[in-house]
Amino acid sequence: MELKQEFRLRQEQILQPQQILRSELIQLPMMALELRVRAELEQNPFLEETDEDLQVVEKPEEEQKSEETEPETKAEEIDWDEILNDNEPFEYRPQRPSEELVEIPRPRIPTLAEHLEEQLHLQNLTDQELEIGTYIIGNINADGYLDYTLENIATDLKIPLEQIERVHKLIQTFDPTGIGARNLRECLLIQLKLQPDHNSVAYTILTECFEDFINKRFEIIAKKMNISLEEVRQSFEDIRHLNPKPGEGYFDEKQNYIIPDLVVQKVGEEFVVYLNDGNIPNFHVNTAYRNMIYGEGRTDKKIRDFVTKKLESARWFINAIHQRRTTILRTMRAIVKKQRDFFEKGRNYLKPMILNDIAEEIGMDISTISRVTNGKYVQTDWGVFELKYFFSERMENSNGEEVSTKIIKAKLKDIIDNEDKSNPLSDQAIAELLEKEGFPIARRTVQKYREQLSLPVRRMRREI
Repeated sequence: MELKQEFRLRQEQILQPQQILRSELIQLPMMALELRVRAELEQNPFLEETDEDLQVVEKPEEEQKSEETEPETKAEEIDWDEILNDNEPFEYRPQRPSEELVEIPRPRIPTLAEHLEEQLHLQNLTDQELEIGTYIIGNINADGYLDYTLENIATDLKIPLEQIERVHKLIQTFDPTGIGARNLRECLLIQLKLQPDHNSVAYTILTECFEDFINKRFEIIAKKMNISLEEVRQSFEDIRHLNPKPGEGYFDEKQNYIIPDLVVQKVGEEFVVYLNDGNIPNFHVNTAYRNMIYGEGRTDKKIRDFVTKKLESARWFINAIHQRRTTILRTMRAIVKKQRDFFEKGRNYLKPMILNDIAEEIGMDISTISRVTNGKYVQTDWGVFELKYFFSERMENSNGEEVSTKIIKAKLKDIIDNEDKSNPLSDQAIAELLEKEGFPIARRTVQKYREQLSLPVRRMRREI
């Protein structure tokens, strides 16, 4: 047996705890940050929530940069007297930009499940039927479709399938119509059946020619059913007014209400950026607790280690929160500077911009800008936008000017919205129209943008 000794040189970047904490906090949206802060307040005895009117001063960029690159101090090298006697205030007070941002009480909108269960309890049902109905409703998704088979429900509840089917049919008569269907065809058929004078031709098309229907094969349907194209057109028009997603409009407001992380307001001739962190509690390092431990003596190593760890953790956390604020504000201010026309005039004035443009503007790494802009929203005069919205590819128009691809996509959608639906435009024809408007792009690019906008192909846009 031969033994070999091998040496390899390997370069690794090891992140310090402070860097990991900063990276973690900077990518949290505002609601998640609030939960993170409250959890830290519970876990660290050196952090204390306060109602005092604390002052927060943004640190100069040079000081922040030096902090970001400062190596971690090892626990055994910490000066114990310095830690316990340091009177520098470590505190955090959220911004509250204006009274206009105070949340106004909103009307409560019931969830879809609550709306259906309310109707279920108005029926004259046995306890077992109520149990079945509640179980079925619990498996109806946000679009209004039953996600679970009736056979599986029967197995789960150990109840005969016939009873499950009977309650299921009852739920399908509830409002909104079409609820509880297992597929699109069943959803549309339920709605047609519940109409007082439903279109029997439309009903037959859905039951006997569904594949032709979804592929808009008008002439084939007319030939199969021996009816005129006008009858087919009228049936399609009736079906078009049905709701393919009856569950839409009923939602849990807590899950759907976006709280912007930032607010941009015009003050005079300038745009001011605020961090909308008014729900984050005021907190600081609890000096009274620190002094109490200091007064009890410092001979016990376990106490020293505990105090060192928790006190440094508290300072790191507050510093990381401050640096998160500074980084996000600097990023948003740079976005406003480069996209001033958007904030002045609206969506049609969005300029092409990539993450690296902002990274270079504020002297930060592109990965930091990516974390800052991901999943965070800003409130503007034109609505609430995810920060990622302001970044897009660039291309030159026929005048040699750089334009955002988002503007081209908006033009493309406008062309399709206003086309002759009896003879929709091909991707090539759309490319030619865009070129006439000063946006020379290839047919394959039109196809890519159309698919990104979830716009169907020409055949699927055709109407008669």
